[in-house]
Amino acid sequence: MNTNLDKLLKERGLPELKSREEMVDILCREEYGFRPPLPTQVTFTCEEEVVPKFCAGKAVINRVTAHCVINGKDFSFPFSCVLPTKDGKHPFFVHINFRPDVPDRYMPTEELVDNGFAVLSLCYNDVTNDDADFKDGLAGILFPDGKRGPHSPGKIAMWAWAAQRVLDYAETLDCLDLDAAIVCGHSRLGKTALYCAATDTRFKFAYSNNSGCSGDALARGTRGETVEDIVFRFPFWFCENYKKYVKNEQAMPYDQHYLLASIAPRFVMVGSASEDWWADPDSQFLACVAASPAFSEGLSCDDKLPEIDDVFTDGGIGYHKRAGLHYFSRLDWNRLIEFVKKHR
Repeated sequence: MNTNLDKLLKERGLPELKSREEMVDILCREEYGFRPPLPTQVTFTCEEEVVPKFCAGKAVINRVTAHCVINGKDFSFPFSCVLPTKDGKHPFFVHINFRPDVPDRYMPTEELVDNGFAVLSLCYNDVTNDDADFKDGLAGILFPDGKRGPHSPGKIAMWAWAAQRVLDYAETLDCLDLDAAIVCGHSRLGKTALYCAATDTRFKFAYSNNSGCSGDALARGTRGETVEDIVFRFPFWFCENYKKYVKNEQAMPYDQHYLLASIAPRFVMVGSASEDWWADPDSQFLACVAASPAFSEGLSCDDKLPEIDDVFTDGGIGYHKRAGLHYFSRLDWNRLIEFVKKHR
């Protein structure tokens, strides 16, 4: 490890990396909860070409509904599937999105199609609402009385479970390249994308944009959002056990580099923004550096904290930092496309 970065990481006092299985178990038990059980049955219905001549005929948009049987009860949610009309097998994004709209201003669908990608997009609130109600949607199927155990899944684990069902659908389509399945998300849904890939090795790439605390940023020594901040505002994203670490990060038997390292030896990329102080770009970058030993090719970077417009895409773990605030930009998507094309 580089000398200056090694010093910065030593100051954080991070636990050493463990096996993937051990790290995933710790993350599920102590932070996100264990993912919901696999459905005993899952089927799909498809409404085809809901937007005629999309992207000048370069793609079709289908509206799909996943029908799942879980805990003996029926649960369904919709998602969109944008498929290029060009022959061949296409890499594809499973985008965990804030909105159900396709096209969407934060998801440049036509540009993604022009770059050869398919896009499967689900709206997180169609799975279970982003609130403390554990009787809503999938949460209500899992917890009929609204009560959870100490390491029962939080909302992040439920949204990730739904993205994994979208991947089930992708596996039924001959036009998609399953060796280039990418799960991605922004902010809380960036946390979800990382957890999704950590717990499902079918995803070959994961991208987290500005997910920060409890996502891609180290908790120890952060100058941004803390465990106390996020648990106070959003306790329902996590399992009940996570509350133990409020003002007690040093007692955590892990830190967020475990989440990134759990995706190895597959590929993961982190996007940060220079003015997103709440996410703390330095802590995001140092999490990537700390996770690097898990990858056959670690983060290829200089021995210093990154500056604006630094892009590191050569290793199995990548990072980029752009100017600006907390949003999902065209530049973020372009950096992700570059990373996938380089390693596909």
